[in-house]
Amino acid sequence: MNRQQDSEGVILTGYHLNTETKSTSINCQDEGDHIPILSRRSGHYNVHSHATNAVEKRPYSRCSSQDSLDDLSMDDYWTEVENMDKTRSNDQEQQEEVLVKVPDDGELEEEWLKEAGLSNLIGDPLADPQESIVLLSTLTRTQAAAVERRVETLKQTLRKKNKQYQVPDVRDVFGLSGAQNTKLSDNDDVPAERSENGKQDVVSDDVTNVSGNVRNHPKQDVAVSETDINLEISFSEQAVSFKEKLKNTKAQDDEDDAHLPDFKLPKDKTGTTKIGDLASQDMKKVRSLALIELTALFDAFGIEFKALKSVKSKLKESGLFGVPLTTLLEQDQKKVQGTRVPLILHKIISHIEEEGLETEGLLRIPGVATRVKTICEELEAKFYEGTFVWDSVKQHDAASLLKLFIRELPHPLLTLEYLNAFIAVQKLPTKKQQLQALNLLLLLLPEPNRGTLKALVEFLQRVINNREKNKMTLKNVAVVMAPNLFMCKGVRSKASDQQEFAVATGTANIVWLLIRYQNVLWTIPKFIVNQVRKQNMENQKKMTKERAMKKLLKKMAYDREKADKHEKNLTESDSLQGVIRVQAPQFTKVSMAIQLTEELKASDVLARFLSQESAVSIKREELSLFEIGGNIGERCLDDETYMKDLLQLNPSAEWVIKSRSR
Repeated sequence: MNRQQDSEGVILTGYHLNTETKSTSINCQDEGDHIPILSRRSGHYNVHSHATNAVEKRPYSRCSSQDSLDDLSMDDYWTEVENMDKTRSNDQEQQEEVLVKVPDDGELEEEWLKEAGLSNLIGDPLADPQESIVLLSTLTRTQAAAVERRVETLKQTLRKKNKQYQVPDVRDVFGLSGAQNTKLSDNDDVPAERSENGKQDVVSDDVTNVSGNVRNHPKQDVAVSETDINLEISFSEQAVSFKEKLKNTKAQDDEDDAHLPDFKLPKDKTGTTKIGDLASQDMKKVRSLALIELTALFDAFGIEFKALKSVKSKLKESGLFGVPLTTLLEQDQKKVQGTRVPLILHKIISHIEEEGLETEGLLRIPGVATRVKTICEELEAKFYEGTFVWDSVKQHDAASLLKLFIRELPHPLLTLEYLNAFIAVQKLPTKKQQLQALNLLLLLLPEPNRGTLKALVEFLQRVINNREKNKMTLKNVAVVMAPNLFMCKGVRSKASDQQEFAVATGTANIVWLLIRYQNVLWTIPKFIVNQVRKQNMENQKKMTKERAMKKLLKKMAYDREKADKHEKNLTESDSLQGVIRVQAPQFTKVSMAIQLTEELKASDVLARFLSQESAVSIKREELSLFEIGGNIGERCLDDETYMKDLLQLNPSAEWVIKSRSR
């Protein structure tokens, strides 16, 4: 299939090999024939924005055999780019593009500190200084070093600009004194932080458990499977250890892209925490910690990314396509309460699946442009009225609608702030570290973006599951979807042809990882959950002190406190005897005392209630046991959580069975 030139399109003019490689033409062969693979390292694609500038070269021929699709998969990337550009050029209603900018020197650090929950450090009068103190007290050495670098950079930048701006000295931020008052280099650890009582706490590789006792976690040089993702130790701390090992050993080539290892999460007796399992107040803390940790991980390898900012104020306030996700979900929730994924996206996906995922070239072969445009117009007018007829929408048209919806979002699904960070992930040396960075980036996404992305990648996996018939492998799908996710309107690339090809292959690999390892990526690392628990404990100490200072006690409050104390004593007495009391307000038997054993899991607790309940209207798969209070706000437990181990981690928690909302 030869490429047609478009006066405004992106043209793939050819593939050039270096002088050491003979020019090779790829002709269509029988499906059983072997087709040679052109090395990515030995050449590049030439991409031009105007056909008039294109050099006449032999067209890059393409074989019709789907068996050779993997070999020419990057050809599909540029085909998708051309189709996207044609769609835009054929659209008579040119939408205003979102203009973006990179923050000025100093602004970047200010924005980072605000996002990290440390706006108090830049003089924000509305910020609670106590929250910053608590957050800083939970940081690891590499995390603290990341904060120290941003504060120092901001201070130096403002000094150059001759601005009178109050930025604290890093020695004040982390409580360094005496012989420690020396400038920390990029390779040094921040040795101390200041705790709530003003005393210095040594920051170490040890993890302080929520009971206040220091517990040594396993040393990083202990033999661990290369396919295990360690969630107990900070990723940035693991990166520092990795770099130290590289000094003494010969660097090995990264995994072959075609044979990605089967990464998995080791079993955790206190339960794996998935994204969506924590309450919003704890997720806010998770987000701050994830940003600090991601920055520390990138710092470990000298990788920088600059967050982009939108400078456009006028956006569509209604409709389906080209509407901000938050606006779209707000209008959707008026129709269906609790909606977390845009109704139009959900319907498009449902229609494609109802018609069958076995259509050959699904997502790769575009729909008819004029027909897709007509469908969009009809959907805008009829979707919410429920009068649009889906039966006539063909599979390839529906797939084009899905991609159009994603790329027409006024802000990228991966967000402007972190789009460059997603692209920078490919610079990390190993696939495991790339997965760790992607894991942190998913935690940073706003909830509407995260929910929509999750629905999308789950759908893409179902497409891949039918690859025997639709001929869409993991690589095919990743290559086709990459430009729709990463080519943002308003973001203009000034890269060379070779750089653009590197970005193309890099972003395709990122989408590949997002789909391939979604069961690993949509998890909150245990070390971050433990940091959240510690923050909650410190905040509780603060609240206790504040309550102790209040002397205005009324009789009703006194009685309530007395009753609460009595109930607490009963609960603590049960806990000491290895008994927990589980509440189930939706059941006939609303409360049950359960004796703990070493092997008792959350699923066993649910089974005991269900065995005595005959009239429960909620399905078993919709119910979960929740850990509430103590050192966590609220946490939905996975079925494999060992209750005795979790009780030791959070002895003051309450246990409630209820339906989960995901």
